[in-house]
Amino acid sequence: MSRHHVVVVGGGFGGLSAVRALRDARVRVTLVDRRNFHLFQPLLYQVATGGLSPANIAAPLRKIFRRQRNVEVWMAEVRDFEPERRLVLTDSGPIPYDTLVLAAGSRPHYFGRTGWATLAPGLKTVEDATEIRSRVLAAFEEAEKERDPRAREAWLTFVVVGGGPTGVELAGALAEVARDTLARDFRRIDPRSSAILLVEGADRILPTFAPCLSEAARRALERLGVRVRTRCFVRDIEPRGVVLESPAGSERIEARTVLWAAGIRASPLAERLSARTGVPLDPMGRVRVEPDLTLRGHPEIFVIGDMACVPGEKGEPLPAMAPVAIQEGRHVARQILRRLRGKKTEPFRYRDRGVMATIGRAAAVADLRWLRFDGFAAWVVWLAVHLLQLVEFENRILVSTQWAWNYFTRNRSARLITGEGLGREGENEPGDRARVASPPR
Repeated sequence: MSRHHVVVVGGGFGGLSAVRALRDARVRVTLVDRRNFHLFQPLLYQVATGGLSPANIAAPLRKIFRRQRNVEVWMAEVRDFEPERRLVLTDSGPIPYDTLVLAAGSRPHYFGRTGWATLAPGLKTVEDATEIRSRVLAAFEEAEKERDPRAREAWLTFVVVGGGPTGVELAGALAEVARDTLARDFRRIDPRSSAILLVEGADRILPTFAPCLSEAARRALERLGVRVRTRCFVRDIEPRGVVLESPAGSERIEARTVLWAAGIRASPLAERLSARTGVPLDPMGRVRVEPDLTLRGHPEIFVIGDMACVPGEKGEPLPAMAPVAIQEGRHVARQILRRLRGKKTEPFRYRDRGVMATIGRAAAVADLRWLRFDGFAAWVVWLAVHLLQLVEFENRILVSTQWAWNYFTRNRSARLITGEGLGREGENEPGDRARVASPPR
């Protein structure tokens, strides 16, 4: 009799934790991902700002599971599903399953303004991070050559859309790049004169944190020279600027670099699954799951991570964060084992251990629910937690060494401009502009 076959789609935090939790189970596991590596997304912003290289925060999946003998890794792209035949359809052929775990993550969400994606890149993949890094560094290079003061100012203006943890961390890192890393590298411009604007639609940044920590984060950003604009929405993104909408009215900002951290939407696979099973999606494109994280009418399918809409204790959907996905992955593994022993599945309960965000050098905020603090102590805790969460010991050594170097020298060694034509005149001509009638709310 063949072993129970578990297929896990997605090698992110949720999929990885599910597969690891099945290490001693008498099951056969196939992990499917279109990439051959696990990416530690919380540190992507450091790749985007030259502090780390992509290899520092990525680990090959085959290396991670080299000693877990019940795991097979397939590098393939999932195209569709056939739930009635229990098949996952990939570009390398169909894969049969007894239990399916979907953890395919999410993508940047532009609220229907698809034309904005090329003008304001998001931050979800290695390619996104290197694209942002190239645009940021190329903007300084173009400013160095620019003779027109107004055009030079536009090159030295950076707009970050979204005041959540990603936007706050990205804005803080950009400020440090301009103030410290590049301060003495140019002859005609002073990078310290750069304008960095953080735009948030809510009445405060880090809206999921306690108000006192949101205020502490704002003060820390302002000390770095970041201008924080709350209750402010993006009405239009153009190749050479953005139009903002606030209670004071509309305003156009001349800026050649706009970065998007304002929202995410579940992987397109959620829509495919909904079409095949009839299970509804929430407004963020996430699959509405049962309390045990299965699909209604399909108990053999689990959905976790950014793809799943899971209500928390107060009824609000759980946030798209790594700790949520990790706990969901472990829960799914336990439910698979319970079923194999003939027991009923249990509902998922998230244990909220708090949230953290770093603003810059020796500055962070931490909300551990039982303790709230900011400053240097929060920054040290943030460093320790993120180091421990890195999958490979080798990555921990590389990242800690790089962080130490960056701290003492204020240097960011991964300042490479890659790709073709980034930051050049003529890119994204006005005809490519995307317009909307009202700001996303």
